[in-house]
Amino acid sequence: MTTETDKPLDFIRAIVVEDVARCTHGGQIVTRFPPEPNGFLHVGHAKSISLNFGIAQEFGGRCHLRYDDTNPTKEEQKYIDAIKEDIRWLGFDWGEHEYYASDYFEQLYEWALAFIRAGKAFVCDMTAEEVRASRGTLTAPGKESPFRNRSIEENLDLFERMKKGDFPDGARTLRAKIDMASPNFNLRDPVMYRILHAHHPRTGDTWCIYPMYDWAHGESDWIEGITHSICTLEFEDHRPLYDWFVDTLIELGEAPSAPFGERGRPARESPARENAAAGTAALPDRGVGSRRTHRPRQYEFARLNLTYTVMSKRRLLELVNEGHVRGWDDPRMPTICGMRRRGYTPQAIRDMCARVGVTKYKSLTDVAFLENSVREHLNKIAPRYMAVLDPIKVVIENYPNGQSEELDAVNNPEDPAAGKRKVPFGREIHIEREDFAEVPPPKFFRLAPGREVRLRWAYFITCTNIVKNDRGEVVEIRATYDPATKGGDAPDGRKVKGTLHWVSAQHALRAEVRLYDRLFKVEKPGEERDWREDLNPESLKVIEAPVEPALASIAPGARVQFERLGYFCVDPDSTKDRLVFDRTVGLRDSWARSQRK
Repeated sequence: MTTETDKPLDFIRAIVVEDVARCTHGGQIVTRFPPEPNGFLHVGHAKSISLNFGIAQEFGGRCHLRYDDTNPTKEEQKYIDAIKEDIRWLGFDWGEHEYYASDYFEQLYEWALAFIRAGKAFVCDMTAEEVRASRGTLTAPGKESPFRNRSIEENLDLFERMKKGDFPDGARTLRAKIDMASPNFNLRDPVMYRILHAHHPRTGDTWCIYPMYDWAHGESDWIEGITHSICTLEFEDHRPLYDWFVDTLIELGEAPSAPFGERGRPARESPARENAAAGTAALPDRGVGSRRTHRPRQYEFARLNLTYTVMSKRRLLELVNEGHVRGWDDPRMPTICGMRRRGYTPQAIRDMCARVGVTKYKSLTDVAFLENSVREHLNKIAPRYMAVLDPIKVVIENYPNGQSEELDAVNNPEDPAAGKRKVPFGREIHIEREDFAEVPPPKFFRLAPGREVRLRWAYFITCTNIVKNDRGEVVEIRATYDPATKGGDAPDGRKVKGTLHWVSAQHALRAEVRLYDRLFKVEKPGEERDWREDLNPESLKVIEAPVEPALASIAPGARVQFERLGYFCVDPDSTKDRLVFDRTVGLRDSWARSQRK
Protein backbone atom coordinates (compact mmCIF):
# COMPACT_ATOMS: atom_id res chain seq x y z
CA MET A 1 0.00 0.00 0.00
CA THR A 2 1.45 3.33 -1.03
CA THR A 3 0.38 6.75 0.16
CA GLU A 4 -1.13 8.79 -2.65
CA THR A 5 1.47 11.27 -3.81
CA ASP A 6 -1.14 13.99 -4.39
CA LYS A 7 -2.42 13.77 -0.82
CA PRO A 8 -0.85 16.19 1.67
CA LEU A 9 1.39 14.52 4.22
CA ASP A 10 0.59 14.72 7.89
CA PHE A 11 3.41 16.02 10.07
CA ILE A 12 4.61 12.57 11.16
CA ARG A 13 4.80 11.23 7.62
CA ALA A 14 6.62 14.42 6.63
CA ILE A 15 9.21 13.62 9.32
CA VAL A 16 9.52 10.07 8.02
CA VAL A 17 9.99 11.30 4.44
CA GLU A 18 12.80 13.61 5.57
CA ASP A 19 14.45 10.89 7.67
CA VAL A 20 14.40 8.48 4.75
CA ALA A 21 15.85 11.09 2.40
CA ARG A 22 18.63 11.89 4.89
CA CYS A 23 19.25 8.23 5.71
CA THR A 24 18.79 9.19 9.37
CA HIS A 25 18.28 5.59 10.46
CA GLY A 26 20.23 3.90 7.74
CA GLY A 27 17.25 4.36 5.43
CA GLN A 28 15.12 2.12 7.63
CA ILE A 29 11.68 2.73 9.17
CA VAL A 30 10.70 0.68 12.22
CA THR A 31 7.59 1.55 14.23
CA ARG A 32 5.77 -0.28 16.99
CA PHE A 33 2.35 -0.59 18.58
CA PRO A 34 2.84 -1.14 22.35
CA PRO A 35 -0.50 -2.02 24.03
CA GLU A 36 -0.88 -2.86 27.69
CA PRO A 37 -2.53 -6.32 27.93
CA ASN A 38 -4.91 -5.14 30.66
CA GLY A 39 -8.04 -4.50 28.62
CA PHE A 40 -9.62 -4.60 25.19
CA LEU A 41 -8.62 -2.22 22.42
CA HIS A 42 -10.98 0.60 21.50
CA VAL A 43 -11.41 2.81 18.45
CA GLY A 44 -8.80 5.25 19.77
CA HIS A 45 -6.24 2.45 19.55
CA ALA A 46 -7.40 1.86 15.98
CA LYS A 47 -6.05 5.27 15.03
CA SER A 48 -2.65 4.44 16.54
CA ILE A 49 -2.64 1.00 14.91
CA SER A 50 -3.50 2.49 11.51
CA LEU A 51 -0.78 5.10 11.89
CA ASN A 52 2.04 2.84 13.06
CA PHE A 53 1.33 -0.10 10.78
CA GLY A 54 0.34 2.20 7.94
CA ILE A 55 3.61 4.14 7.99
CA ALA A 56 5.59 0.90 8.08
CA GLN A 57 3.70 -0.39 5.02
CA GLU A 58 3.95 2.85 3.09
CA PHE A 59 7.68 3.28 3.56
CA GLY A 60 8.88 -0.28 3.18
CA GLY A 61 9.58 -0.80 6.88
CA ARG A 62 8.06 -2.94 9.59
CA CYS A 63 5.89 -2.49 12.66
CA HIS A 64 6.42 -4.44 15.87
CA LEU A 65 3.68 -5.59 18.19
CA ARG A 66 5.14 -5.20 21.68
CA TYR A 67 3.09 -5.79 24.80
CA ASP A 68 3.85 -3.50 27.71
CA ASP A 69 3.45 -6.28 30.27
CA THR A 70 5.05 -4.51 33.25
CA ASN A 71 2.08 -4.76 35.63
CA PRO A 72 1.20 -8.42 36.25
CA THR A 73 -1.68 -7.59 38.60
CA LYS A 74 -3.82 -6.37 35.69
CA GLU A 75 -2.63 -8.45 32.75
CA GLU A 76 -4.34 -11.54 31.36
CA GLN A 77 -3.84 -13.86 28.42
CA LYS A 78 -7.37 -13.14 27.17
CA TYR A 79 -6.34 -9.53 26.56
CA ILE A 80 -3.21 -10.60 24.67
CA ASP A 81 -5.27 -12.87 22.44
CA ALA A 82 -7.96 -10.23 21.90
CA ILE A 83 -5.39 -7.59 20.92
CA LYS A 84 -3.94 -9.87 18.25
CA GLU A 85 -7.40 -10.66 16.91
CA ASP A 86 -8.34 -6.98 16.72
CA ILE A 87 -5.16 -5.92 14.92
CA ARG A 88 -5.48 -8.69 12.35
CA TRP A 89 -9.17 -7.88 11.87
CA LEU A 90 -8.22 -4.25 11.15
CA GLY A 91 -6.06 -5.56 8.32
CA PHE A 92 -2.55 -5.45 9.76
CA ASP A 93 0.03 -8.04 10.73
CA TRP A 94 3.33 -7.90 12.57
CA GLY A 95 4.68 -11.14 11.10
CA GLU A 96 7.45 -12.55 13.30
CA HIS A 97 7.86 -9.30 15.21
CA GLU A 98 5.84 -10.02 18.34
CA TYR A 99 7.61 -8.92 21.51
CA TYR A 100 7.00 -8.23 25.17
CA ALA A 101 8.58 -5.79 27.59
CA SER A 102 9.15 -8.85 29.79
CA ASP A 103 11.54 -10.14 27.09
CA TYR A 104 13.89 -7.42 28.31
CA PHE A 105 13.49 -7.68 32.10
CA GLU A 106 17.01 -9.07 32.56
CA GLN A 107 18.57 -6.41 30.32
CA LEU A 108 16.60 -3.63 32.04
CA TYR A 109 17.78 -4.90 35.41
CA GLU A 110 21.41 -4.90 34.27
CA TRP A 111 21.02 -1.36 32.97
CA ALA A 112 19.48 -0.31 36.29
CA LEU A 113 22.61 -1.62 38.02
CA ALA A 114 24.69 0.49 35.63
CA PHE A 115 22.66 3.56 36.63
CA ILE A 116 23.29 2.82 40.30
CA ARG A 117 27.04 2.33 39.76
CA ALA A 118 27.18 5.65 37.91
CA GLY A 119 25.34 7.45 40.70
CA LYS A 120 22.32 7.97 38.43
CA ALA A 121 19.82 5.99 40.56
CA PHE A 122 19.16 5.28 44.22
CA VAL A 123 16.94 3.09 46.39
CA CYS A 124 14.30 5.15 48.18
CA ASP A 125 12.38 4.09 51.29
CA MET A 126 9.68 6.74 50.99
CA THR A 127 6.09 5.57 50.55
CA ALA A 128 4.15 6.40 47.39
CA GLU A 129 2.24 9.10 49.32
CA GLU A 130 5.47 10.61 50.63
CA VAL A 131 6.97 10.66 47.14
CA ARG A 132 3.91 12.44 45.76
CA ALA A 133 4.02 14.98 48.58
CA SER A 134 7.69 15.70 47.89
CA ARG A 135 7.19 16.43 44.19
CA GLY A 136 6.59 20.14 44.75
CA THR A 137 4.30 22.29 42.65
CA LEU A 138 4.36 24.08 39.32
CA THR A 139 5.95 27.07 41.04
CA ALA A 140 7.95 25.37 43.80
CA PRO A 141 10.70 22.75 43.40
CA GLY A 142 10.38 19.32 44.91
CA LYS A 143 12.18 18.14 48.02
CA GLU A 144 14.98 15.63 47.67
CA SER A 145 14.51 12.22 49.26
CA PRO A 146 16.45 11.73 52.51
CA PHE A 147 17.76 8.52 50.88
CA ARG A 148 19.01 10.24 47.72
CA ASN A 149 22.65 10.28 48.80
CA ARG A 150 23.02 6.69 49.86
CA SER A 151 26.32 5.17 48.85
CA ILE A 152 26.59 3.21 45.64
CA GLU A 153 27.40 0.09 47.63
CA GLU A 154 24.31 0.41 49.81
CA ASN A 155 22.09 1.06 46.78
CA LEU A 156 23.45 -2.00 44.99
CA ASP A 157 22.88 -4.15 48.05
CA LEU A 158 19.34 -2.90 48.63
CA PHE A 159 18.39 -3.24 44.98
CA GLU A 160 19.68 -6.80 44.91
CA ARG A 161 17.66 -7.57 48.03
CA MET A 162 14.60 -6.00 46.41
CA LYS A 163 15.09 -8.40 43.52
CA LYS A 164 15.43 -11.37 45.90
CA GLY A 165 12.13 -10.52 47.58
CA ASP A 166 13.45 -9.44 50.97
CA PHE A 167 11.01 -6.53 51.24
CA PRO A 168 7.21 -6.27 51.04
CA ASP A 169 5.26 -4.48 48.33
CA GLY A 170 5.72 -0.73 48.43
CA ALA A 171 8.55 -0.81 50.96
CA ARG A 172 11.16 0.55 48.57
CA THR A 173 11.57 1.82 45.02
CA LEU A 174 14.47 2.50 42.70
CA ARG A 175 14.44 6.11 41.56
CA ALA A 176 16.46 7.91 38.92
CA LYS A 177 18.56 10.77 40.26
CA ILE A 178 17.81 13.69 37.95
CA ASP A 179 16.56 17.08 39.16
CA MET A 180 13.97 17.78 41.85
CA ALA A 181 13.83 21.41 40.70
CA SER A 182 13.02 20.58 37.08
CA PRO A 183 9.95 22.36 35.69
CA ASN A 184 9.00 18.98 34.22
CA PHE A 185 7.55 16.81 37.00
CA ASN A 186 8.57 13.67 35.14
CA LEU A 187 12.24 14.56 35.74
CA ARG A 188 11.87 14.97 39.49
CA ASP A 189 13.62 11.73 40.42
CA PRO A 190 11.08 9.37 38.79
CA VAL A 191 10.54 5.80 39.99
CA MET A 192 12.22 3.17 37.81
CA TYR A 193 11.26 0.01 39.76
CA ARG A 194 8.67 -0.91 42.37
CA ILE A 195 8.32 -4.03 44.48
CA LEU A 196 5.38 -6.18 43.44
CA HIS A 197 5.06 -9.77 44.62
CA ALA A 198 2.76 -10.95 41.84
CA HIS A 199 2.73 -13.85 39.41
CA HIS A 200 3.53 -12.70 35.89
CA PRO A 201 1.72 -14.38 32.95
CA ARG A 202 5.02 -14.95 31.11
CA THR A 203 7.83 -14.84 33.67
CA GLY A 204 5.95 -16.53 36.50
CA ASP A 205 7.51 -15.82 39.91
CA THR A 206 10.99 -15.02 38.60
CA TRP A 207 10.63 -11.33 39.41
CA CYS A 208 9.18 -9.42 42.32
CA ILE A 209 10.41 -6.05 41.09
CA TYR A 210 8.88 -4.62 37.93
CA PRO A 211 10.02 -1.69 35.78
CA MET A 212 7.86 1.37 35.44
CA TYR A 213 6.52 2.25 31.99
CA ASP A 214 8.82 5.25 31.48
CA TRP A 215 11.88 3.12 32.22
CA ALA A 216 10.88 0.09 30.15
CA HIS A 217 9.37 1.90 27.18
CA GLY A 218 12.27 3.85 25.69
CA GLU A 219 14.77 1.11 26.39
CA SER A 220 12.55 -1.48 24.69
CA ASP A 221 12.39 0.81 21.66
CA TRP A 222 16.19 1.08 21.66
CA ILE A 223 16.67 -2.68 21.98
CA GLU A 224 14.31 -3.34 19.07
CA GLY A 225 15.80 -0.70 16.81
CA ILE A 226 12.63 1.39 16.69
CA THR A 227 13.24 4.50 14.60
CA HIS A 228 9.99 6.38 15.21
CA SER A 229 8.27 5.92 18.56
CA ILE A 230 4.83 7.34 17.85
CA CYS A 231 2.46 7.99 20.76
CA THR A 232 -0.37 10.28 21.82
CA LEU A 233 -0.02 13.78 23.22
CA GLU A 234 -0.35 12.84 26.89
CA PHE A 235 3.18 11.42 26.62
CA GLU A 236 4.69 14.65 25.30
CA ASP A 237 5.85 15.68 28.77
CA HIS A 238 7.40 12.23 29.18
CA ARG A 239 9.65 12.66 26.14
CA PRO A 240 12.47 14.44 28.05
CA LEU A 241 12.59 11.48 30.44
CA TYR A 242 12.47 9.02 27.53
CA ASP A 243 15.44 10.84 26.02
CA TRP A 244 17.29 11.15 29.34
CA PHE A 245 17.18 7.41 29.97
CA VAL A 246 18.38 6.49 26.46
CA ASP A 247 21.02 9.24 26.31
CA THR A 248 22.35 8.31 29.74
CA LEU A 249 22.77 4.70 28.68
CA ILE A 250 24.66 5.83 25.59
CA GLU A 251 26.86 8.09 27.75
CA LEU A 252 27.58 5.18 30.06
CA GLY A 253 28.70 3.12 27.09
CA GLU A 254 25.85 0.67 27.55
CA ALA A 255 24.12 -1.19 24.74
CA PRO A 256 22.00 -4.33 24.41
CA SER A 257 24.05 -7.21 25.83
CA ALA A 258 23.74 -9.11 22.54
CA PRO A 259 22.57 -8.32 19.00
CA PHE A 260 18.82 -8.24 18.87
CA GLY A 261 18.83 -11.09 16.38
CA GLU A 262 17.64 -11.62 12.86
CA ARG A 263 14.04 -10.94 13.87
CA GLY A 264 15.01 -7.43 14.86
CA ARG A 265 17.24 -6.70 11.90
CA PRO A 266 15.96 -3.72 9.91
CA ALA A 267 14.17 -4.60 6.70
CA ARG A 268 16.18 -4.52 3.49
CA GLU A 269 13.35 -3.22 1.31
CA SER A 270 13.74 0.26 -0.09
CA PRO A 271 10.97 2.70 0.87
CA ALA A 272 7.86 2.39 -1.24
CA ARG A 273 7.05 6.03 -1.57
CA GLU A 274 8.90 7.21 -4.67
CA ASN A 275 9.23 10.86 -3.72
CA ALA A 276 10.71 9.83 -0.38
CA ALA A 277 12.92 7.09 -1.76
CA ALA A 278 14.65 9.04 -4.48
CA GLY A 279 18.33 8.21 -4.31
CA THR A 280 18.01 5.84 -1.32
CA ALA A 281 17.35 2.48 -2.97
CA ALA A 282 21.05 1.56 -2.99
CA LEU A 283 21.68 2.45 0.66
CA PRO A 284 23.48 -0.30 2.57
CA ASP A 285 21.72 -2.28 5.27
CA ARG A 286 23.34 -1.09 8.48
CA GLY A 287 21.86 -3.91 10.52
CA VAL A 288 21.56 -3.85 14.28
CA GLY A 289 24.64 -1.71 14.58
CA SER A 290 22.59 1.28 13.48
CA ARG A 291 21.02 1.34 16.91
CA ARG A 292 24.32 2.42 18.44
CA THR A 293 24.29 5.76 16.66
CA HIS A 294 20.71 6.11 15.46
CA ARG A 295 18.65 6.26 18.63
CA PRO A 296 14.84 6.13 18.65
CA ARG A 297 12.87 9.36 18.73
CA GLN A 298 9.42 9.93 20.18
CA TYR A 299 6.74 11.82 18.25
CA GLU A 300 3.32 12.69 19.62
CA PHE A 301 -0.03 13.15 17.90
CA ALA A 302 -3.52 14.02 19.12
CA ARG A 303 -5.54 11.03 20.24
CA LEU A 304 -8.94 10.26 18.78
CA ASN A 305 -11.86 11.55 20.84
CA LEU A 306 -15.46 10.90 19.75
CA THR A 307 -18.68 12.58 20.79
CA TYR A 308 -21.19 10.58 22.87
CA THR A 309 -18.37 8.21 23.79
CA VAL A 310 -15.96 7.45 26.63
CA MET A 311 -12.64 5.79 25.87
CA SER A 312 -10.97 5.76 29.26
CA LYS A 313 -10.05 2.18 30.14
CA ARG A 314 -11.28 2.80 33.66
CA ARG A 315 -14.65 4.04 32.43
CA LEU A 316 -15.02 1.15 30.00
CA LEU A 317 -14.21 -1.32 32.77
CA GLU A 318 -16.83 0.32 35.00
CA LEU A 319 -19.41 0.10 32.21
CA VAL A 320 -18.81 -3.64 32.04
CA ASN A 321 -18.44 -4.39 35.77
CA GLU A 322 -21.47 -2.31 36.76
CA GLY A 323 -23.69 -3.99 34.17
CA HIS A 324 -24.45 -0.94 32.04
CA VAL A 325 -23.52 -3.02 28.99
CA ARG A 326 -23.51 -6.75 28.30
CA GLY A 327 -19.73 -7.06 28.07
CA TRP A 328 -16.63 -5.75 26.34
CA ASP A 329 -18.06 -6.71 22.95
CA ASP A 330 -21.44 -5.09 23.54
CA PRO A 331 -22.25 -3.35 20.22
CA ARG A 332 -22.71 -0.06 22.07
CA MET A 333 -19.11 -0.12 23.29
CA PRO A 334 -16.34 1.77 21.43
CA THR A 335 -14.14 -1.31 21.68
CA ILE A 336 -12.96 -2.84 18.44
CA CYS A 337 -14.58 -6.15 19.36
CA GLY A 338 -17.84 -4.30 20.08
CA MET A 339 -17.72 -2.52 16.74
CA ARG A 340 -16.94 -5.80 14.99
CA ARG A 341 -19.98 -7.42 16.63
CA ARG A 342 -22.14 -4.48 15.63
CA GLY A 343 -21.17 -4.91 11.99
CA TYR A 344 -18.65 -2.11 11.49
CA THR A 345 -16.06 -3.01 8.88
CA PRO A 346 -12.29 -2.64 9.28
CA GLN A 347 -12.21 -0.68 6.03
CA ALA A 348 -14.67 1.85 7.44
CA ILE A 349 -12.70 2.30 10.66
CA ARG A 350 -9.45 2.76 8.74
CA ASP A 351 -11.19 5.22 6.43
CA MET A 352 -12.43 7.24 9.38
CA CYS A 353 -8.92 7.32 10.90
CA ALA A 354 -7.51 8.55 7.59
CA ARG A 355 -10.16 11.26 7.28
CA VAL A 356 -9.63 12.51 10.83
CA GLY A 357 -5.93 12.80 10.06
CA VAL A 358 -2.86 13.14 12.25
CA THR A 359 -2.34 16.46 14.01
CA LYS A 360 -0.93 17.98 17.19
CA TYR A 361 -4.24 19.62 18.05
CA LYS A 362 -6.66 18.15 20.56
CA SER A 363 -10.11 17.89 19.05
CA LEU A 364 -13.46 16.17 19.42
CA THR A 365 -14.66 14.24 16.38
CA ASP A 366 -18.38 13.79 15.81
CA VAL A 367 -19.20 10.08 16.07
CA ALA A 368 -21.40 10.62 13.00
CA PHE A 369 -18.11 10.94 11.09
CA LEU A 370 -17.35 7.30 11.92
CA GLU A 371 -20.91 6.21 11.22
CA ASN A 372 -20.79 7.85 7.80
CA SER A 373 -17.64 5.89 6.89
CA VAL A 374 -19.43 2.70 7.97
CA ARG A 375 -22.52 3.63 5.98
CA GLU A 376 -20.54 4.41 2.83
CA HIS A 377 -18.70 1.09 2.88
CA LEU A 378 -21.73 -1.02 3.72
CA ASN A 379 -23.69 0.63 0.93
CA LYS A 380 -21.19 -0.92 -1.50
CA ILE A 381 -20.95 -4.42 -0.03
CA ALA A 382 -24.08 -5.24 1.98
CA PRO A 383 -26.78 -7.33 0.24
CA ARG A 384 -30.33 -6.02 0.53
CA TYR A 385 -33.14 -7.86 2.27
CA MET A 386 -36.56 -6.90 3.57
CA ALA A 387 -37.67 -6.85 7.19
CA VAL A 388 -40.50 -5.07 8.99
CA LEU A 389 -39.66 -3.74 12.45
CA ASP A 390 -43.11 -2.45 13.46
CA PRO A 391 -45.53 -4.58 11.44
CA ILE A 392 -49.14 -4.09 10.51
CA LYS A 393 -50.92 -6.70 8.37
CA VAL A 394 -52.18 -5.99 4.88
CA VAL A 395 -54.71 -8.42 3.34
CA ILE A 396 -54.79 -8.24 -0.47
CA GLU A 397 -58.40 -9.23 -1.02
CA ASN A 398 -58.25 -9.91 -4.77
CA TYR A 399 -55.15 -12.11 -4.50
CA PRO A 400 -56.21 -15.79 -4.67
CA ASN A 401 -56.52 -17.63 -1.34
CA GLY A 402 -53.80 -20.23 -0.83
CA GLN A 403 -51.69 -18.94 -3.71
CA SER A 404 -48.10 -17.66 -3.47
CA GLU A 405 -45.31 -16.90 -5.89
CA GLU A 406 -41.65 -16.00 -5.97
CA LEU A 407 -40.52 -12.64 -7.25
CA ASP A 408 -37.07 -11.52 -8.38
CA ALA A 409 -35.25 -9.03 -6.15
CA VAL A 410 -31.88 -7.36 -6.78
CA ASN A 411 -29.36 -8.13 -4.02
CA ASN A 412 -27.38 -4.89 -4.27
CA PRO A 413 -27.93 -2.17 -6.90
CA GLU A 414 -24.41 -0.89 -6.13
CA ASP A 415 -22.89 -4.26 -7.07
CA PRO A 416 -24.16 -5.85 -10.31
CA ALA A 417 -22.18 -9.00 -9.53
CA ALA A 418 -24.27 -9.56 -6.40
CA GLY A 419 -27.05 -11.03 -8.51
CA LYS A 420 -30.68 -11.60 -7.57
CA ARG A 421 -32.71 -13.64 -5.09
CA LYS A 422 -36.26 -14.98 -4.90
CA VAL A 423 -38.72 -13.31 -2.53
CA PRO A 424 -42.03 -15.09 -1.71
CA PHE A 425 -45.28 -13.15 -2.05
CA GLY A 426 -48.78 -14.03 -0.87
CA ARG A 427 -52.24 -12.76 0.00
CA GLU A 428 -51.17 -11.43 3.43
CA ILE A 429 -48.12 -9.26 3.95
CA HIS A 430 -46.61 -7.06 6.67
CA ILE A 431 -45.66 -3.43 6.12
CA GLU A 432 -44.29 -0.84 8.54
CA ARG A 433 -46.96 0.75 10.69
CA GLU A 434 -45.52 4.20 9.95
CA ASP A 435 -46.03 3.58 6.23
CA PHE A 436 -49.81 3.91 6.67
CA ALA A 437 -51.85 6.92 7.73
CA GLU A 438 -55.61 6.95 8.04
CA VAL A 439 -55.52 10.74 7.66
CA PRO A 440 -52.29 11.44 5.76
CA PRO A 441 -50.44 14.66 6.58
CA PRO A 442 -49.10 16.93 3.82
CA LYS A 443 -46.31 15.38 1.72
CA PHE A 444 -47.12 11.89 2.99
CA PHE A 445 -46.71 9.67 -0.08
CA ARG A 446 -47.15 6.26 1.49
CA LEU A 447 -50.27 4.14 1.95
CA ALA A 448 -53.59 5.73 2.92
CA PRO A 449 -57.27 5.01 2.22
CA GLY A 450 -57.89 5.14 -1.52
CA ARG A 451 -54.20 5.65 -2.29
CA GLU A 452 -52.04 3.46 -4.53
CA VAL A 453 -48.40 2.63 -3.72
CA ARG A 454 -45.72 0.29 -5.03
CA LEU A 455 -44.54 -2.77 -3.12
CA ARG A 456 -40.79 -3.18 -3.65
CA TRP A 457 -40.11 -5.84 -6.36
CA ALA A 458 -43.82 -6.80 -6.33
CA TYR A 459 -47.05 -5.00 -7.33
CA PHE A 460 -49.03 -1.81 -6.99
CA ILE A 461 -51.62 -2.02 -4.23
CA THR A 462 -54.48 0.29 -3.25
CA CYS A 463 -55.93 0.61 0.24
CA THR A 464 -59.66 -0.13 0.15
CA ASN A 465 -60.56 -0.51 3.80
CA ILE A 466 -59.20 -0.69 7.34
CA VAL A 467 -60.00 -2.78 10.44
CA LYS A 468 -59.87 -1.23 13.92
CA ASN A 469 -59.86 -2.70 17.43
CA ASP A 470 -62.07 -1.63 20.37
CA ARG A 471 -59.71 1.27 21.09
CA GLY A 472 -60.10 2.66 17.61
CA GLU A 473 -56.59 1.64 16.54
CA VAL A 474 -55.97 0.37 13.02
CA VAL A 475 -54.95 -3.30 13.28
CA GLU A 476 -55.36 -4.44 9.69
CA ILE A 477 -55.40 -2.93 6.24
CA ARG A 478 -57.46 -4.25 3.33
CA ALA A 479 -56.20 -3.66 -0.19
CA THR A 480 -56.34 -4.79 -3.80
CA TYR A 481 -53.44 -5.33 -6.18
CA ASP A 482 -52.95 -4.84 -9.89
CA PRO A 483 -51.60 -8.09 -11.43
CA ALA A 484 -50.32 -6.14 -14.43
CA THR A 485 -47.75 -4.32 -12.29
CA LYS A 486 -45.66 -7.38 -11.40
CA GLY A 487 -42.08 -6.36 -10.73
CA GLY A 488 -43.14 -2.92 -9.58
CA ASP A 489 -43.88 -1.14 -12.85
CA ALA A 490 -47.21 -0.31 -14.54
CA PRO A 491 -47.46 -1.16 -18.28
CA ASP A 492 -49.74 1.83 -18.82
CA GLY A 493 -47.00 4.12 -17.50
CA ARG A 494 -48.84 5.42 -14.46
CA LYS A 495 -46.61 6.49 -11.59
CA VAL A 496 -46.92 6.30 -7.84
CA LYS A 497 -44.91 8.35 -5.37
CA GLY A 498 -44.55 5.79 -2.60
CA THR A 499 -42.55 2.54 -2.56
CA LEU A 500 -42.84 0.31 0.52
CA HIS A 501 -40.86 -2.66 1.73
CA TRP A 502 -42.83 -5.65 2.97
CA VAL A 503 -42.60 -9.29 4.07
CA SER A 504 -44.96 -12.12 3.22
CA ALA A 505 -46.83 -13.07 6.41
CA GLN A 506 -47.06 -16.70 5.35
CA HIS A 507 -43.34 -17.11 4.70
CA ALA A 508 -41.80 -14.70 7.20
CA LEU A 509 -39.20 -15.75 9.75
CA ARG A 510 -39.39 -14.25 13.22
CA ALA A 511 -36.15 -12.60 14.28
CA GLU A 512 -34.91 -10.81 17.37
CA VAL A 513 -33.70 -7.36 16.38
CA ARG A 514 -31.58 -5.26 18.73
CA LEU A 515 -31.92 -1.57 17.99
CA TYR A 516 -28.93 0.36 19.33
CA ASP A 517 -28.74 4.07 19.96
CA ARG A 518 -25.94 6.22 21.40
CA LEU A 519 -24.74 4.86 24.74
CA PHE A 520 -24.66 8.40 26.13
CA LYS A 521 -27.17 11.18 25.62
CA VAL A 522 -24.69 14.09 25.71
CA GLU A 523 -21.69 14.89 23.52
CA LYS A 524 -19.17 14.95 26.36
CA PRO A 525 -20.16 12.35 28.96
CA GLY A 526 -19.05 13.15 32.49
CA GLU A 527 -18.00 16.71 31.75
CA GLU A 528 -20.64 18.38 33.92
CA ARG A 529 -21.70 15.55 36.27
CA ASP A 530 -21.11 11.90 37.04
CA TRP A 531 -20.84 10.11 33.72
CA ARG A 532 -23.43 7.55 34.84
CA GLU A 533 -26.06 10.29 34.80
CA ASP A 534 -25.31 10.84 31.11
CA LEU A 535 -26.09 7.25 30.11
CA ASN A 536 -28.86 6.95 27.55
CA PRO A 537 -31.63 4.73 28.99
CA GLU A 538 -32.90 4.17 25.43
CA SER A 539 -29.58 2.92 24.06
CA LEU A 540 -30.99 -0.59 23.49
CA LYS A 541 -34.45 -1.68 22.40
CA VAL A 542 -35.14 -5.34 21.63
CA ILE A 543 -38.04 -6.24 19.35
CA GLU A 544 -39.32 -9.24 17.39
CA ALA A 545 -39.74 -8.65 13.69
CA PRO A 546 -40.76 -10.59 10.57
CA VAL A 547 -37.96 -10.93 8.01
CA GLU A 548 -37.82 -12.54 4.60
CA PRO A 549 -36.92 -16.26 4.60
CA ALA A 550 -33.74 -15.83 2.52
CA LEU A 551 -32.07 -14.55 5.69
CA ALA A 552 -32.19 -18.03 7.21
CA SER A 553 -29.00 -19.03 5.41
CA ILE A 554 -26.69 -16.17 6.38
CA ALA A 555 -24.00 -16.73 9.00
CA PRO A 556 -23.21 -14.81 12.19
CA GLY A 557 -21.16 -11.74 11.40
CA ALA A 558 -22.78 -11.21 7.99
CA ARG A 559 -23.77 -7.61 7.25
CA VAL A 560 -26.97 -6.76 5.39
CA GLN A 561 -29.16 -3.81 4.58
CA PHE A 562 -32.80 -3.99 5.61
CA GLU A 563 -34.31 -1.93 2.80
CA ARG A 564 -35.39 1.55 3.88
CA LEU A 565 -34.39 0.81 7.49
CA GLY A 566 -30.61 0.63 7.79
CA TYR A 567 -27.70 -1.75 8.06
CA PHE A 568 -27.75 -4.77 10.34
CA CYS A 569 -25.39 -7.55 11.35
CA VAL A 570 -26.16 -11.14 12.32
CA ASP A 571 -25.26 -11.40 16.01
CA PRO A 572 -23.18 -14.32 17.38
CA ASP A 573 -26.20 -15.19 19.54
CA SER A 574 -28.01 -16.32 16.39
CA THR A 575 -28.84 -20.00 15.99
CA LYS A 576 -30.50 -21.97 13.22
CA ASP A 577 -33.75 -21.72 15.18
CA ARG A 578 -33.47 -18.10 16.25
CA LEU A 579 -32.09 -15.25 14.13
CA VAL A 580 -30.66 -12.27 16.01
CA PHE A 581 -29.72 -9.00 14.31
CA ASP A 582 -27.88 -5.95 15.62
CA ARG A 583 -28.55 -2.58 14.04
CA THR A 584 -25.21 -1.31 12.76
CA VAL A 585 -26.15 2.13 11.49
CA GLY A 586 -29.12 3.83 9.85
CA LEU A 587 -29.34 4.70 6.17
CA ARG A 588 -28.77 8.31 7.18
CA ASP A 589 -27.87 10.23 10.31
CA SER A 590 -31.26 9.89 12.00
CA TRP A 591 -29.75 10.93 15.37
CA ALA A 592 -28.72 14.34 14.03
CA ARG A 593 -32.14 14.87 12.50
CA SER A 594 -33.86 13.91 15.76
CA GLN A 595 -31.72 16.41 17.69
CA ARG A 596 -32.71 19.22 15.33
CA LYS A 597 -36.43 18.67 15.91
